[in-house]
Amino acid sequence: MTDPTFDNACATAEAIAFLFGARVEVVVHDLTAERIAHIANPLSQRSIGDPSNMHEIELGEAPVIGPYEKVNWDGSTLRSISILQRRADGTAAYVICINHDQADLLALRRVAEALGPAPLGNVEPQALLRNDWHDRLNSYASAWCRDRGLRIDALGRDDRRVLIGELSASGALAERHAAAYVARMVGVSRATIYNDLKARNEGDAE
Repeated sequence: MTDPTFDNACATAEAIAFLFGARVEVVVHDLTAERIAHIANPLSQRSIGDPSNMHEIELGEAPVIGPYEKVNWDGSTLRSISILQRRADGTAAYVICINHDQADLLALRRVAEALGPAPLGNVEPQALLRNDWHDRLNSYASAWCRDRGLRIDALGRDDRRVLIGELSASGALAERHAAAYVARMVGVSRATIYNDLKARNEGDAE
């Protein structure tokens, strides 16, 4: 049996991604299944079936949440807005999240500031992402790489193992699917992540 609400959400996601191009990702979250149900023009390392973590978020009655900012897996800034989708009976069924990569705009902003500095307001992240382990993990990994002059998608084995060990020690890998998500971030298999953890633990024990 088809779900018109889901079909409409997916069509909306595809249309937005098609209109705005490569810098925009649109994700459809299934609130019942607590899973990502659809992704148009993926920019993140998330996949259909990954957990949404929407149970940790107070959606409220407002149909539109945001805009807010978050950190992508590669350290880039995403400006996002979310739209609550309800069924005909009023039941909250899906959330459409539109994520716009700010890389080009931030580059223009830096040029503008260099030509003539002007104060620009900072946008505070909404409560929407305070409990999102994807965002916490992205922020941690981005800061870790930035402090060491490294790129998350070009880590050597030793650096990768240090990062994986620190993520594990911080509890970041305790979340379900977190290891698979980190594996996609650093461009290795999930088995490699577990091997890295094993190797680092054995090294610590020596």
